Amino acid sequence: MSLSRRNLLTGAVATGAALTVAPLARATAPALVRRDRATLTSGVASGDVTSTSAVLWSRTDQPSQLVVELTSDGRFEHAVRLRGPVAGADADFTAKLPLHGLRPGQRYDYRIGFADASGSVGQTEQGSFRTAALRPTEPVSFVWTGDTAGQGWGINPDAGGMTAYKAMHETRPDFFIHSGDNIYADGPIQPQVTLRDGSVWRNLVTEEVSKVAETLNEFRGRYRYNLLDGNVRAMNAEVPVIAQWDDHETHNNWYPGQILTDTRYTERRIDVLAARARQAFGEYLPLSQPGGRDRVYRKVARGPLVDVFCLDMRTYRDQNPSPDASGDVAILGAEQVDWLVREVAASKAVWKVIASDMPLGLLVPDGTAIEAVANGLPGAPGTRPGRRTPTSIRSGSWSPGRSTPAPSGRTLWTRRSVRRWSS
Repeated sequence: MSLSRRNLLTGAVATGAALTVAPLARATAPALVRRDRATLTSGVASGDVTSTSAVLWSRTDQPSQLVVELTSDGRFEHAVRLRGPVAGADADFTAKLPLHGLRPGQRYDYRIGFADASGSVGQTEQGSFRTAALRPTEPVSFVWTGDTAGQGWGINPDAGGMTAYKAMHETRPDFFIHSGDNIYADGPIQPQVTLRDGSVWRNLVTEEVSKVAETLNEFRGRYRYNLLDGNVRAMNAEVPVIAQWDDHETHNNWYPGQILTDTRYTERRIDVLAARARQAFGEYLPLSQPGGRDRVYRKVARGPLVDVFCLDMRTYRDQNPSPDASGDVAILGAEQVDWLVREVAASKAVWKVIASDMPLGLLVPDGTAIEAVANGLPGAPGTRPGRRTPTSIRSGSWSPGRSTPAPSGRTLWTRRSVRRWSS
C-alpha cells in the first residue's frame, strides 16, 4: 500500500481522502476484548524496512481483516487507518501489509488489530520502527544471529525465556538480521533436559515441537512456538527484522531432490517438506517480495551507509559433494549469482552487508561430503558457487574470500552467533 506524501511524509499524520481508507470502529483495549472478537496470538512485527518502505505483520485466531493505525508523531488520534488483507486458515490466520512512500529517517508507531465483518476491531497491540535515514552522517547499528530454539533448547520460563533476544533488544539496534535457522523443524523439544551438573533445564513444550515437522501445521507450529516467548515478541515489536532461511527450517543439511534416510520421518521427500517449510517461513515473517516474486534472496537498502544482501544458499544448490569433487557444484544458482554480482556492483552504499546463511571459511561436513563453502583442501579458493566459494561473484578484481576490497565501499559477511555492528 502506497501512502500519500501529504499524509505520511509530514510531521503529523492525518487521515486524508487520498488514501481512500474506510472508517473503522475504535479499537478496544486488550484487557476488555470480548472472547468472540479477534485476538492477537503472536504479537506484531515489522520487517525489511528501508528508507521509504516497510512490511507489517501479525496473526489472529479467526477469519478477520488486518487493520493498521499508523502515525509519525506518536499520537494515534492523528493516525492513518489502513485495511490489509483478510487473514484466513489458508495462511494460518497470519497477515502482512506492505507500506510504501514513507518518510526517510522517520520513527513510525503502529497499532495492529483485526476487524470482523461489521468492522469492529478486537484486541490491538502496538509496535514501532524507524525508516533508514538519507543523511550519511547518521550512524547505523544492527544485530545478527541465527539458530533459534535449536538442539532441543526451547523456552525455559524458569530461566527467563529466550534471554538472548532481550540482550539484543537492549542494544537498541536499528534492525536485526536473522541469518537462518529461524526454527529447528528437525529438532524435537522435550519437556526437560538434564545438564552435566545434574540440574534440569525445563522446556515449554507444544504438540507441534514434540516431534519432527512434516505437516504444514507442524512447520507453522514451530514459528508459533517461538512467538510464545515474551522476549521475542518484545523485540519484534520494536526492532525490524531482515530474515533469511538455512537448513533447519526444513531438515539438517538438505538439498533439492534429496530423499531422507532419517527414520523419524514418514514423509522423506525433501522437496515436499521444503515446500511446506517455505510456505510457513513466508507466512510467519514480514518479508518483502521483490519484483512480486516469492523468493528469499533480496536486497534491503538501509540508506547511503548500508545495503543488506540476503542470500539463499539452500533452494538452488546441488547435492552436497565430496571435498575433492571436480567441476562446478551449485550453491547459489546462476540467477542468484547474476543478481548478486549486478546488485553489489551497482550499490553505492558505504557498507555492503552480505548476509550468508552458510559459513564461508569453516569446514562443515555432511558425513563424508561437504555441506558449506570451504572444502578443507590446501591452496587458493576453488570454483564454487559455481562450486562453493563465491569466486563467481566478481567486480573487477573483487572476489569474496580474497583480500582485495569490494568496489565503492566495504563489505561485511555475516553468519551466526549474537553480534552487534555499528557504523
